[in-house]
Amino acid sequence: MNINGQHYRTIWTATNRRTVQIIDQTLLPHRFETVDLNKVEDAATAISDMLVRGAPLIGATAAYGYALAARTDPSDAHLAKAYDHLLAARPTAVNLRWALDRLRAHLAPIAPEDRETAAYKLAALICDEDVQMCASMGMHGHALIEIIAQSKAEGEPINILTHCNAGWLATVDWGTALAPIYKAHEAGMNVHVWVDETRPRNQGASLTAWELANHGVPHTLIVDNAGGHLMQHGLVDMCFVGTDRTTGSGDVCNKIGTYLKALAAHDNNIPFYVCAPSPSIDWSMQNGLKEMPIEERSGDEVTKLTGLTDAGNLETITIVAEGTTANNYAFDVTPRKYITGLITERGVCDANRTALGELFPEHM
Repeated sequence: MNINGQHYRTIWTATNRRTVQIIDQTLLPHRFETVDLNKVEDAATAISDMLVRGAPLIGATAAYGYALAARTDPSDAHLAKAYDHLLAARPTAVNLRWALDRLRAHLAPIAPEDRETAAYKLAALICDEDVQMCASMGMHGHALIEIIAQSKAEGEPINILTHCNAGWLATVDWGTALAPIYKAHEAGMNVHVWVDETRPRNQGASLTAWELANHGVPHTLIVDNAGGHLMQHGLVDMCFVGTDRTTGSGDVCNKIGTYLKALAAHDNNIPFYVCAPSPSIDWSMQNGLKEMPIEERSGDEVTKLTGLTDAGNLETITIVAEGTTANNYAFDVTPRKYITGLITERGVCDANRTALGELFPEHM
């Protein structure tokens, strides 16, 4: 996607085709810097410290991390350690395990001396597949936006609310929840995005708003608690969100606060769609509330804020009284009954096992 008119993916290999490069998302929107990953530990740190984030991009980074491990030492013992190290980096996004399982199974029968090349090739393929899946979800979601547009007066914008960042920064390119918006914008539709700030890490404010601005999509930043008010007053036509893990039965785990937006949308009869690429679906999981591992991160993300000073310096400040502690659940679960539909790379379906099975019979 676009950064100052130049196309970027979120992860790629350098000219030597072995060093992996990423965008350091912790510095956005104030600074655009790239980081080199040269060993498996670099990839694990990039995931755990959220230089990369978003379930699809976490999976792609894990794939390249495994390739970096094969570059250092392609033995079974070293790759087993690399698998465990990467898997522990973040617990919720199922794409992490999905990518590692795919790399491990692919390399197991290959002679050690050939594993490095095979690993890099498969990691690149996973990235290309992600781009295609996101583009497909974009087209399916675009069709839903067109339906809403038919009910609008000429020139009236289609107002779409999103939560957190499920754009191209969360994937390899295009994004999940923002892909339909990008497709609609490029088709000349009058779309406007309400961007939740998404505390505590402000990924809506710092990432979603930044990438929408770079792509020229009209948008307005709102505080997280404003969404329900906007819905009550007819200022939201539909909601698009992403997912870090969707159960085979259709429950969705996404950034904390997603559940509250779904409740507000349900109360106001506003369509609430989840863009769910198949690698983010955990077919073994049935009950999201009971089975989903919810990551708990440092309370510092709640009690501190980082921003740009008038002097142009990035500084972190504390916003609470000394001695105040904070709880920081990173995700919540939205039960399938509040979800209008799941947008997958194969089409849109109801949020239940039967409907998902019709699109993905190989998993039934």
